[in-house]
Parts: sequence; structure tokens; C-alpha cells
Amino acid sequence: MAHLLGAEALHLEYPTRVVFDAVTLGIEEGDRIGIVGRNGDGKSSLLGMLAGTKEPDSGRVTVRGGTRIGVLDQADTLPDDITIGAAVVGDMAEHEWAGDARVRDVIEGLLTDLPWDAQIGSLSGGQRRRVSLAKLLTADWDVIALDEPTNHLDVEAITWLAGHLKKRWPANAGALLVVTHDRWFLDEICTETWEVHDRIVEPFEGGYAAYILQRVERDRMAAATEAKRQNLARKELAWLRRGAPARTSKPKFRIDAANELIADVPEIRDKVSLQSLAVSRLGKDVVDLLDVGVTYPSASSGTQTSTGSGAGGKTVLKDVEWRIAPGERTGILGVNGAGKSTLLGLISGTVEPTEGRIKRGKTVQVRTLTQRLDELLPHWNDPVRVVISGLRTSYTLGAGSKAQDLTPGQLLERLGFSSAQLSTPVKDLSGGQQRRLQLLLVLLDQPNVLILDEPTNDMDTDMLAAIEDLLDSWSGTLLVVSHDRYFLERVTDQQYAILPGPDGAGRLRHLPGGVDEYLRLRQRVESAPATATAASAPVASGLDGAALRAAQKEAAALERRIQKLTQQVDAAKHALADHDQSDYAGLGERMKAITAQEAEIEELELRWFELTEQIG
Repeated sequence: MAHLLGAEALHLEYPTRVVFDAVTLGIEEGDRIGIVGRNGDGKSSLLGMLAGTKEPDSGRVTVRGGTRIGVLDQADTLPDDITIGAAVVGDMAEHEWAGDARVRDVIEGLLTDLPWDAQIGSLSGGQRRRVSLAKLLTADWDVIALDEPTNHLDVEAITWLAGHLKKRWPANAGALLVVTHDRWFLDEICTETWEVHDRIVEPFEGGYAAYILQRVERDRMAAATEAKRQNLARKELAWLRRGAPARTSKPKFRIDAANELIADVPEIRDKVSLQSLAVSRLGKDVVDLLDVGVTYPSASSGTQTSTGSGAGGKTVLKDVEWRIAPGERTGILGVNGAGKSTLLGLISGTVEPTEGRIKRGKTVQVRTLTQRLDELLPHWNDPVRVVISGLRTSYTLGAGSKAQDLTPGQLLERLGFSSAQLSTPVKDLSGGQQRRLQLLLVLLDQPNVLILDEPTNDMDTDMLAAIEDLLDSWSGTLLVVSHDRYFLERVTDQQYAILPGPDGAGRLRHLPGGVDEYLRLRQRVESAPATATAASAPVASGLDGAALRAAQKEAAALERRIQKLTQQVDAAKHALADHDQSDYAGLGERMKAITAQEAEIEELELRWFELTEQIG
């Protein structure tokens, strides 16, 4: 593979510290590199030096002649007085860009909900980010450098972006550098991972899962001061190996090494103890939404309608039936504007339904970690130690024999705060530190229903792992809205989606197939014309009586069969390592059997999807 660019003896320092010292790297054609590390360790600085937007204090970056480098940084540089079209395709004639398959794909993937002639100045921050990304991706580049490209993107857009980047160049052409905290995205597109830490850049083969395995191996041999990071990484590896079949079946790291490393790691959550404690704190009743609907009045209407479809009103949610159980851990998916915030408001009590009713348990205490920093504003000028000194002296974490009482200071330590940072005023903390302190204040209020609204903003991968570890010991009901697919799948046990019904109002739908099922359903909605959607909607949920019961029974049986086959395939693959590697005939027979089982799983999944659509 041909060399594209390289860095030799890069040195970068600020008045208070050295960021990089004698870093030497090379990027070849075909490289797809993810850059990870703690916030402040220099990920964006490294990306900028390699892309040519930042100068090192010493050392040099060399670029092969003619190499074109495209950069998406975190700064918003779009002028306010041009249209989206002008920002994305410049002065190119419509027939030119409309005839370019790549340009059409980018526009369809990122900008379908935005008016082509809208002024940039009228857009939100997230919309401007998508325009900047579209502008970059429509052009031809040999190297693309992306700094937090998934910020402000929803699950669908992130999935589209991963697919676009995977097929943008042939396998041994082009190069990608990406800084992101989105671990699913890293695992999906990267073939190499660079960890930035302690003034160096350490390379690892493979995506995020492979990086975790190799880091665990490194940490096992490290000094005792690295023990906490080691334990978190091993716990995360255990979840990766025991998680969804789509993740564990990928040959991203050595199966035997992974099994050895997690042999003594328990399940990430003690579900029995946590469920028991949740019932004791909440009782059997949490929050029941019974045939609930919400209609907001139009701008010209003076009062909210009482029927959910009043003249001029907009019905956001309709026919929502959801009985939330104690200890339930649920992720909620939906496009921007689908009604996720309204649903959370119904649960927390800040939004009243316009139809149906809400039943709340007597002991329910709901707290929400919002995207705003409301909890911190009263303490904006106070040092962190002053903020926590006014809180409760202890916090009980975990359940049963694993329960432990921690002080606020110990909780802060688990969330990555050093003793020196306790003297820092809240206003001077980084965005990620402010979010972690905000979470601490919410947890110390001892709610038994916790709602997290986009909690991963401004977090690096290590801090996300620390928060996930903390939530594993939390014993209440947990509801999460997040565009971070990895985090959502990691901390919740089931997912629901808000999807439009035939009348355009949002309906709540359970997703037995998780995020993959949601993406499939969304693609179906987007590809079907509005009239076809309305016409076919009654058919999707048209089963009743005996037919409905039979479909539900068959779907349940298929789920059990798929799970059993998946376990058999996993065990068979593990057994291959113990088989005589010189017995080619025997290995071939075993692989043939595994392939047949995988084909059967695929057929069963297709039938299961058909049934879930009929059941509605």
C-alpha cells in the first residue's frame, strides 16, 4: 500500500503541559483509523497537525504530492448569508450535482429534512453541523479527517455515515482519520485504533472491540495505578463478548484470548438483586401510560385541545400504552421531533396528556438528567468541593451483598475527578466534567426512576465506561434517550421506538430486534410514499382473535429457536479452536454445519420480522 502522509518527531506543548513528545506516525492507503483517549489528551490537536490545520512546535508532517485532505473540525465556519445548496455544492449547476451519484447519496443521507434554499443563519447548531459534513463528503478527497462527526446526528444518520465511509473508497484506497466517542461507529468503520495518552500515540489493530482486548492485555501487565481502568475495560469486554450475536460473531479479536480474560468477570449487572431492590423501593406500580395522547395547539390557537386532534392542533403522540415496571431499563429511539421529549415529559409529570390517563405509584420519585445544565446553575461560581459539601454524606450503590455506601467525594473519583479538580469552580470545568457533576447531583437526590436525555455529550470513551459501570449498580427504573447506539445497548435491556402512524401521530412500539429492527422499520417508512403508508397501516396490525394469538405464539417460538441456534453456533465456533488444526476434512465438516445453522438463523429471523410487522 502506498504511503499518503506521515509525522516525524511531533512535539506540541502549552504553557502548562506537554501534549506530545517525539510522536512519529504513518498513514497508508486503505487505513481507517479511529483516535481515542481521554478529553484533553490531544486527540483533536493530533488530528489537526496531521491534516495541516495546526502547526506542531517541532517535528514535521510530510504529505505525498497531490494528496487531497478534507477536514471536518468542531468549529462552525459556515457563513450565515448563504443557502444550504450554495454551502454544499457551491455554484455547480443543478444538472451537474444531480447527476453525481455521490452527491445525491450525501444529500439524501443528511439533508432530506432541510429546505435546499434555506439560509444557513436560520439553522440550528445540529443542522449546521450536518450541512458542514455534507459539504465535505460531496467533494473528492484522498484522506478525510473527521473530528467528532457523529455529534448532533441521530442513529439513522450515524448508520448512514458509517455505510458511506465504508464504501467511499475501494479497500486499498483512500484513508480515514476519525476522532469520536461513539464506540459503535469506531467498531463499524475502523481497521486500526490509535490511543492518545501520556504524550504518546499507541496503535492497536482493529476497531474498538479489538482495542479493548489489547488494552486489557496491556493493563494486566501495567502498574497497580492502572487497576481501575483495567477493571472497567475487562467489564466492557465481557459485555462485548456476551452481547448481541451481530457483535460477537465478528472475528475482531482472538476468541480464546477473550474467553480467558473474562473467565472470572461476572455478568455486568446482578439483575435479580437489582430487581428485588427496585421493587422494595418502588412497589409494583411505577408509571402507567393508558391510551395516552398529546396534542399541542397551533400558534394561532389560544388553548390546548382536549381531544388530541383539535382544530389547528398538532398531535405528537397517540394511543400510547406503556406500563413501566420497577427495575426496567429501557432505551427510547426516534427521529428528532418524533415526540421523545414529550414522552419523557409525560413520565416525569412536566407534560399533561390531552387524552388518556397516567397512573403513578405512590413512592415514585422521578429525576431527569436533561441536556441543559439546570442543576449546576445555582453553583456556577462555587468550587466543586463546596457544591458536594452541601449534599448528603453517603450514597448507597448496588444491591444485596454487593451494596456499598460511598461519599460524594468517592463518587466523584469514580466519575474521573482528581483531588485537584475539587477546587475548580463549576464554570471552569470542561463540558464533560460538568455533565458528570450534573449526574452526581441527580443521583444523590436518590430518585427511583432516572431519565437520561442524551447523557453522552462531551464524554470520552473512558468516562462513558465509568458512567456505564456506575449505572450497572443503580437499582431503580432507567429510561434512556441517546443517539449513542453503543451506550444505549450497553445500559438498557430493551428498546422502544416512536414511529409515525397512518395519521402522522407518533405511536410507541416495542423493538424485540433492538436498534437493527428500528433502522429497518425507519427505512421502510422512508421508502414508502405517504399514501402507501396510510393504505397499508391497517394491514400491518390487522390480525385479530385466533390469528393474532397464533402469530404471537409463533413469534415467541421463533425467538426461542433463534436464541438456541445462536448459542449452538457460538459454542461450535469456540470448539474449532480445540479441534486438530491439521484435520482439514474435520474442520471443513464442522464449518459446513455452522454455515447451515447460520443460514437457518437468517431464515428464522426473516420470518420473525414478518410476524412482528403483522402483529404491529
